[in-house]
Amino acid sequence: MVRLRIPLTLSLAALLSVAAVSLGHARDPDGRYANSPLKQWFDSLKSGKGPCCSDADGTAVSDVDWESKDGHYRVRIDGQWIDVPDDAVITEPNRYGRTMVWPIRGYLGLQIRCFMPGSMT
Repeated sequence: MVRLRIPLTLSLAALLSVAAVSLGHARDPDGRYANSPLKQWFDSLKSGKGPCCSDADGTAVSDVDWESKDGHYRVRIDGQWIDVPDDAVITEPNRYGRTMVWPIRGYLGLQIRCFMPGSMT
């Protein structure tokens, strides 16, 4: 029984690793961003939480749906205000101009993977 459990555990760990790697890559399933001049820049974006994927995964946020107070951000997603973790903030200049957020919905609820503040104009 123990002999069978170890290979089964290793197989499950390998399968989960492959799934995690495939989910972590940038996605553009229909190719609509393939010719965008900002595609490579979006694909390279990362926060302290890891790669943000690409603009295909992110969502543009209207100025009324995000705010900054005392050096911290919060964003409204689906009508709910969510504090942006400091390590989710992208610190490089925003070449796109609009505020972007990369939310992740999972068994732990809604979390912010990346947040890129805009100009608030």
